[in-house]
Amino acid sequence: MAVDYTVIVVYLAGMLAMGWWGMRRAKSKSEFLVAGRRLGPMMYSGTMAAIVLGGASTIGGVGLGYQYGLSGAWMVFTIGLGLLALSVFFSARIARLKVYTVSEMLDLRYGGRSGLISGVVMWAYTLMLAVTSTIAYATIFDVLFDMNRTIAIILGGSIVVAYSTLGGMWSITLTDMVQFVVKTIGVLLLLLPIAVIKAGGFSEMKAKLPTEYFDPLGIGGETIFTYVLIYTFGMLIGQDIWQRVFTARSDKVARVGGTVAGTYCLVYAVAGAVIGTAAKVMYPKLPSADAAFATIVKDELPIGVRGLVLAAALAAVMSTSSGALIACATVANNDIWSRLRGAIKPSGQNSDEPHDEVKGNRLFILIMGVAVICIAIALNNVVEALTVAYNLLVAGLLVPILGGLLWKRGTVAGALAAVIVGGLAVIGLMWGYGILANEPVYYGLLLSLAAYVVVSLATKPTDAAVLAAWRERLAGRGAEAETDAEPATATQ
Repeated sequence: MAVDYTVIVVYLAGMLAMGWWGMRRAKSKSEFLVAGRRLGPMMYSGTMAAIVLGGASTIGGVGLGYQYGLSGAWMVFTIGLGLLALSVFFSARIARLKVYTVSEMLDLRYGGRSGLISGVVMWAYTLMLAVTSTIAYATIFDVLFDMNRTIAIILGGSIVVAYSTLGGMWSITLTDMVQFVVKTIGVLLLLLPIAVIKAGGFSEMKAKLPTEYFDPLGIGGETIFTYVLIYTFGMLIGQDIWQRVFTARSDKVARVGGTVAGTYCLVYAVAGAVIGTAAKVMYPKLPSADAAFATIVKDELPIGVRGLVLAAALAAVMSTSSGALIACATVANNDIWSRLRGAIKPSGQNSDEPHDEVKGNRLFILIMGVAVICIAIALNNVVEALTVAYNLLVAGLLVPILGGLLWKRGTVAGALAAVIVGGLAVIGLMWGYGILANEPVYYGLLLSLAAYVVVSLATKPTDAAVLAAWRERLAGRGAEAETDAEPATATQ
């Protein structure tokens, strides 16, 4: 394993070095939080694909392939569909808003007063997403070094917190590009063909497995529908995804680059399911489906290649973890703390100097990072935590966000009602039906929609001046000039 260890150590050292480089680049709030809004199509596509394809998409996607065959691709496939829908229909408008958080968008659309509540919901989602990504380090480091779970979480989490705190979005962008390349080589170009060959090829796989393993709908229609509802719609409204859209240098980059990333996700989904199906042929009686990835890597890959593929799994986890962490810290600082502080102090007492803003956001990443590591150590059930996060996100925020983009009659009262009713309903329904049941998000979303429409129609329409300012921002006009952004050439 010495060669494999060397590959992993060099990779981790490279992540920290890029964090240090990013610190020199991130000199303003815009540079720190959204990479100066200057990413070109190549970097944008790579970083967007990296953040949406995390440990759940890699290790979990292979596990679903092991359990269900080719239809196990549906979870990651719906993530790709969501990214495609976001890129084609909404990303251009989102990029033109020139904001930092989803809650800022809601304030612009509805005229304020909705940001704090929506910020709390979004913060809870991004926090749990960061926690579940951090827990995945334990699985990878256990395969690599037979490491204690707590130590593995601290080691992996500390590296991500370090480079994210140092350079913000610039560090995360650079590391995500490396992670994207490593994942492409490790999973698509190495593990996929090796797994199929070791399993005897597709003809041998078909001969040894039941026919339902090759049924595209074998996982079940209700499961596919739930994946669409949670992951496809979740991609449309998550702060971690929107914050990457904000990094695009133009609405065209956001649209085209996101479309490329979404298509890559579809390919990655199929690859993971095929690898899992091959693992089922080679190891038909594994104790857990999620062990399929680690088992096939550990037992079937040659020295060096094994280290690269494990680095690919580590890259998948780190990209999602770092993206969720900066999103969580951005929401905590900009949408929650700044509003609470503004309510306590007179507005004139707060400093708006760019340097202070960078220091403040850097501090919040550090604080949120430590909190994420502590929660990850204490938490055992990853699936339940992630389900709670996505249910809250979709039931609480999907309707007011898409309603604000698509229906001009929506009001701030309707938006608040949708967030509160949807959020409380999904929590109560999870208590009644069980956290992993499908019904909570179904009914919670319907109740959120009903509250939004009824309350919006029953209240005074949004002020014409607010809507006029909103249309100006959607058109790319009216946004305050970002004087802290350097007039340098956009990054490709």
